[in-house]
Amino acid sequence: MKENSLIKCKMKNVNNLKILKVAFALCTIFFSLKGNAQELKILVDEALENNPEIQKFESQYSIASEKKNEVNTYPNTEVAVGYFMSEPETRTGPQRFKVSAKQMIPWFGSITARENYVTSLAEAKYEDITIAKRKLVASVSQSYYNLYANKAKQQVLIENIHLLETYETLALTSVEVGKASAVDVLRLQMRQNELDQSKKVLEQLYLGEQTAFNKLLNREKNVEIFIVNALAIPSEEFETNIEKLEVHPELIKFDKLFQSVEQSELVNQKENLPMLGFGLDYIAVSERPDMSFSDNGKDIIMPMVSVSIPIFNKKNKSLTKQNELKQEEIKFEKLERHNVLETALDKALKNRVASRISYNTQSKNLKQAKDAEQILVRSYESGTIDFNDVLDIQELQLKFEMNQIESIMNYYVQSTIVNYLTQ
Repeated sequence: MKENSLIKCKMKNVNNLKILKVAFALCTIFFSLKGNAQELKILVDEALENNPEIQKFESQYSIASEKKNEVNTYPNTEVAVGYFMSEPETRTGPQRFKVSAKQMIPWFGSITARENYVTSLAEAKYEDITIAKRKLVASVSQSYYNLYANKAKQQVLIENIHLLETYETLALTSVEVGKASAVDVLRLQMRQNELDQSKKVLEQLYLGEQTAFNKLLNREKNVEIFIVNALAIPSEEFETNIEKLEVHPELIKFDKLFQSVEQSELVNQKENLPMLGFGLDYIAVSERPDMSFSDNGKDIIMPMVSVSIPIFNKKNKSLTKQNELKQEEIKFEKLERHNVLETALDKALKNRVASRISYNTQSKNLKQAKDAEQILVRSYESGTIDFNDVLDIQELQLKFEMNQIESIMNYYVQSTIVNYLTQ
């Protein structure tokens, strides 16, 4: 018993180590936070400790483990008491009442088989905890990256609004000297209004994502989250061990379920064996007053042994067939889930490469847009400037900056998926 407890303890420690490894990979492998930003790893640890879904699965596992004590029992002891309304007369005297006790005992190894069965179910349930923790780490990380992208976009909009304010000042000066019309000023102001609207929309979306993030950590929705100021895509791709997908908890769970069906069949076979019963009858006998002999009024004690034989075992044969079908079902479910996970991994790897390509392209375009902006500034110094071109360049620059942020966010979001499947 102690050895089994030690093995279970070691299994839990190994699984917890795997979870910490996933969290560490998701949180620190790509970047380190600067300034007063909270480390993502600390936030992930808080979520793992406080998330109600994890606590729910842990309670379910505790219930499943406790069932081992439920099955480690014998059938109820039968006790019967009977009183003779009309006392039957025997040679030694009339019988007054009868007390019987009987205990049925399952065949040897039946209780152990039941314990092994519920233990296998508990082990399968423990995989739910491991899976839930992995998913939580991924969810917290992805939500964090969404918050980062939102903040970064807000900052880009603020910078572009300031840029348009500078151009508005130039346009007003040009209007005074007759080199621009009031329409140019109005266009610049309308563009500022649009950017200000986009910024306010992002602020509301940020608050919504902040609520979602805080609830993953099971804390108040308005708790401020300090986000890293800047993220960049790593210059080189990190190696991904695709083979680790084969030992993913979602697939291991099917192996544990398969084993539980095997244990269920062992229980079924044990229940198809006889049960032994041991009992004792006690009959109280009164003395015969009209006679005197050595056994007069002697009580009767009768030990008993019984056997319960399952002659009609159609039920057990049916359960055996059902268990065989269940095992086939589990095999197909595992194969189906393996295909889903393999597809998700391949898509995440490809999307991550696509994000890097997109990021590099947007960086080139952004550099060219800034060069065009410098040309426009020099044109103003020479006395000519087309504010339609100013708006076009500004719009392109904003588009490239937003796309660049999206590429960075998508790169890290895809990385969380990769790490969920391979760590």
